[in-house]
Amino acid sequence: MATGYIGDIRKLVGHMPLILDTAGGILLNDRHQVLLNLRTDTHNWSLPGGYMEFGETFAQTCVREYKEDSGLDVEIVRPLKLFDQGIFAYPNGDKVQTITQLFLVRKVGGELLSAATDETLRLDYFDFGKLPPLLNTQTEQMLAFAEEHL
Repeated sequence: MATGYIGDIRKLVGHMPLILDTAGGILLNDRHQVLLNLRTDTHNWSLPGGYMEFGETFAQTCVREYKEDSGLDVEIVRPLKLFDQGIFAYPNGDKVQTITQLFLVRKVGGELLSAATDETLRLDYFDFGKLPPLLNTQTEQMLAFAEEHL
């Protein structure tokens, strides 16, 4: 079950479809590969990032979620694009439309997680042309945008 702000909302509305704000980051290594995390909930890959907590900005959400999902401290280099057509159904039946602000980020500290957490099974860098099974269409769109514009 979801915790924090999303968990509180789900207690009130059950499985009703929600529109939720999210933020994610593109982190490239020196080989121009992008960092992705293998998710525990869906067992496919996504960009580190996640849902905004009440009172946060998109940038604050990206930095916080990046640390939670990857173990890395990042700073925002610049906003890339807002994606607003992300409709997704979780395995438990929860449906969401995610409005995601995508950022280019730079590592400023921390280390990649060395063990699985409650959100991330593992992390790896991938070539844009050789991506693993992705979370959803919005993730595909964000990575295609990054490949074309970075």
